[in-house]
Amino acid sequence: MDARYNPQAIESKWQAYWRETGLDRTPELQEGMRKFYALSMFPYPSGKLHMGHVRNYSITDVIARHKRMQGYAVLHPMGWDAFGLPAENAAIDRGIPPAKWTYENIAQMRDQLQRLGLSYDWEREVTSCSPDYYKWTQWIFLQFLAAGLAYQKEAAVNWDPVDQTVLANEQVDAEGRSWRSGALVEKRMLKQWFFKITDYADQLLADLEKLSGWPERVRTMQENWIGQSVGAKVIFKTEAGDELPVFTTRPDTLWGATFMVLSPEHPLVESLTTPEQAAAVQAYQAQAAARSEIDRTAEDREKTGVWTGSYAINPVNQERIPIWIADYVLMGYGTGAIMAVPAHDQRDFDFARKFGIPIKLVVQPPDGSLTSAEDLETAWPGEGVMIHSGPLNGIPAGKGPGQSVEKAIAWLEEQGLGEKQINYRLRDWLISRQRYWGCPIPVIHCPECGIVPVPEEDLPVLLPEDVELSGRGGSPLAQMEEWVKVKCPTCGGDARRETDTMDTFICSSWYFLRFSDARNDQAIFRKDQVNGWLPVDQYVGGIEHAILHLLYSRFFTKVLRDRGLLDFDEPFSRLLTQGMVQGLTYFNPNKGGKDKWIPAALVKDPEDPRDPETGEPLEVIYATMSKSKGNGVDPEDVLAHYGADTARMFILFKAPPEKDLEWDDADVEGQFRFLNRVWRIVHDFVEQPNFRDLLQAEITPTTLNKLEKDLRRAVHTAIKEISEDIEEGYQFNTAISELMKLSNALNEATILDSPVYADGIRTLVLLMAPFAPHIAEELWQQLGGTDSVHKQTWPSYDPAALIADTVTIVIQVNGKLRGSFEAPSEVTQEEQEKLALTSEVAQKYLDGAMPKKVIVVPKKLVNFVV
Repeated sequence: MDARYNPQAIESKWQAYWRETGLDRTPELQEGMRKFYALSMFPYPSGKLHMGHVRNYSITDVIARHKRMQGYAVLHPMGWDAFGLPAENAAIDRGIPPAKWTYENIAQMRDQLQRLGLSYDWEREVTSCSPDYYKWTQWIFLQFLAAGLAYQKEAAVNWDPVDQTVLANEQVDAEGRSWRSGALVEKRMLKQWFFKITDYADQLLADLEKLSGWPERVRTMQENWIGQSVGAKVIFKTEAGDELPVFTTRPDTLWGATFMVLSPEHPLVESLTTPEQAAAVQAYQAQAAARSEIDRTAEDREKTGVWTGSYAINPVNQERIPIWIADYVLMGYGTGAIMAVPAHDQRDFDFARKFGIPIKLVVQPPDGSLTSAEDLETAWPGEGVMIHSGPLNGIPAGKGPGQSVEKAIAWLEEQGLGEKQINYRLRDWLISRQRYWGCPIPVIHCPECGIVPVPEEDLPVLLPEDVELSGRGGSPLAQMEEWVKVKCPTCGGDARRETDTMDTFICSSWYFLRFSDARNDQAIFRKDQVNGWLPVDQYVGGIEHAILHLLYSRFFTKVLRDRGLLDFDEPFSRLLTQGMVQGLTYFNPNKGGKDKWIPAALVKDPEDPRDPETGEPLEVIYATMSKSKGNGVDPEDVLAHYGADTARMFILFKAPPEKDLEWDDADVEGQFRFLNRVWRIVHDFVEQPNFRDLLQAEITPTTLNKLEKDLRRAVHTAIKEISEDIEEGYQFNTAISELMKLSNALNEATILDSPVYADGIRTLVLLMAPFAPHIAEELWQQLGGTDSVHKQTWPSYDPAALIADTVTIVIQVNGKLRGSFEAPSEVTQEEQEKLALTSEVAQKYLDGAMPKKVIVVPKKLVNFVV
């Protein structure tokens, strides 16, 4: 055995061996098998791993390797979320096809992942931009269409007037400008495809209770995003007789409504606008279209609006109230119209005060401090007693049983003026994208037959490769007449393909299902396979996906369940959201924007960091690693210098998985030294000529001497603690601390020729295997292992070995430590006091005097008070 630890040599050797032998191949599920599905969120193939990837995948790999050693059949796959805008941008910038850029990046990243020693079953690899995957994405779309869950409608979209294309929300900057052209983005109504996720809002909300293995924070975020509201639908009418439905959670305040507000995009705005107000309304609509939703709904923004010139009739009191438009009302929320009750809603109060609209008090605070609207300095949203509210007068204001909201809904239903309604903040999912590099939507538009699904036997609708990408003029697919023009599958007449592609979240909303049967070319998956492997037992990924990806995945699972394709309700039993990796970051507080971040490479003196341009002193913090901050650490550099096992050990040891991790080169070096120390311990052991005999020798606990018993206790304590750290919350940092304790115990032992020492060496290697798989494999073979260390059974501890024969009793005199002595582990309190009194320590410090008081802490301490 080489006396020197050379990670680069052993890691490449064992990675090749694992691939050749199919070590990580998923076994066929058989009856009686215990299964475990470990999954990391699959990455976008950007071409380069960052430390966040390393952390995510190392966490899941430890879990997968540990479960294999526990005897589970493990599915641990990897794939690529490969469609999306970055590839299209790269194609425009570099003049290369998106597919070429994407597949080159995949090859590069696959190689990086393999060099980390991650135990993926690469035979189940999926790539979302591959036709053998997106065929089934299209097939799922047709399932949604057949179920009435996919539809087209007019919707407000972000429109870039220069590039003539629709932009996703994330492509519009804080100033409302296009990320690509810099033009002010407009709001336009275009026909778009949607998935009716709102049909599943109640299930998505109720089933959060089933997700006890998810972080409470994530469940709360999803609950808030779904946003259930109980209230009433009330129909106002314009003076011309058009209906203006509103949803309100406070129908009890209807008698206090003094105006209505419509979204500037509301379809009735044009007909409601009088000729005198037309110019002002049109100007305001254009102004609102240029603002982002975040800007429009900001609480601290001054309210703006324009009167349409028309009036509505309040259905509960027949009062004539003006109809305004204002950008703080969004068309996508509720009905795009609200009744405004300024006395009891702050936004409405601010609006009414600015434009001189009457304010009417209908809830009197419990203390009677307000009697009319003139007393209001701000809106009163609290409880109290209803006043000026017809049949509700005198009723306690609130949402509880017998209170005003319940009474108001009952009265509205009795009068035929409204009905109870449950609304959700959740909106239907807009899946259309007017760009090339995405999954084509498999429908055909026929002038005679309307929307016609592409027949299943014609799937996939292939994405054409000979496409010119200029970044101008909308989707390039719409310009490809040869691809667009087709015959209608129903009537045979001339028709046109859909030229929108799907949101890439569609691809990631079902990939975890495909892994169960990834090579099936006849079906999306076999039902017995998907039911056998899923739900995913442990899902690991970033908190940034807490809402959209996880919510969409839950939605897909429920729809496919209802289509009879699978039998479970939720896709992920347990969820771990790992913290971010942070780097030491320098910044100049006197600069703004990206200019304030100073790359570490430009800082000459870390002890006195200064701006290389201005000489100003720099501030230092830990911040999430990113290119813009210049604080990233390239995994390639770490692998080249220290090897994969050191990188894994550091990233697992530095912080608990759910906490942020601060990168520290000194701690990386510390883990490298630890692995070197383990290497030397094993090297020195196998240099003994009889090490094989020692490994095979049977241990008889009753014949062991004290040194052997102490070492055996350390070995079995490590097994117990590390097993519990992994299984009870994935506390890998404390598990690695236990590995260090065990290595220290072995390093300090003087019984190298004992079977107990040999067992400690073997156990240390087995316990290290999930964390540092390469060095564990090499050391296992050096110990004479005939099969992979990763195929061995995870060690179990002997409870009897944890019990010490003796305990160390501390002696204090007047509270000061003076020494200690050994006592039998079953010593009684009286025996402990007697042994302490007769000890050499007591004889020395008491000097023949009897103590006034003796304090005994059983099996731990004796304190003499003199």
